[in-house]
Formats: sequence, structure tokens, C-alpha cells
Amino acid sequence: MSDETTGSGAPVRVPFMQRVLDNPFILLFIGIVFPAVFYIIWGIMEIVNIPIAP
Repeated sequence: MSDETTGSGAPVRVPFMQRVLDNPFILLFIGIVFPAVFYIIWGIMEIVNIPIAP
């Protein structure tokens, strides 16, 4: 995606969040990675909290 220009010809920088939200591949990556990391951390916490058998 290229930067747009104003009427005066000066380039306008597209904000970072707009570039992220306009890119479906980044949204797909975020939608898969964040839940996966969250559930892995949650699973590790659950395993650590299991009491040790006497």
C-alpha cells in the first residue's frame, strides 16, 4: 500500500493501526496466534496447579 498525497503533493503517512486493520493477513495472524498463546499459557497454569499426589 502506497502513501497517498494531499492536494499540495505532500505525501500523507497512513497511520499504523489503519495499515494493520486494512491487511486481512495480519488480522488472520493475530486471530490465530493470540488465542493459541493464551490457551497454551492457560494450560501450563492449570498443569502447574495440579496437586502432587502423596
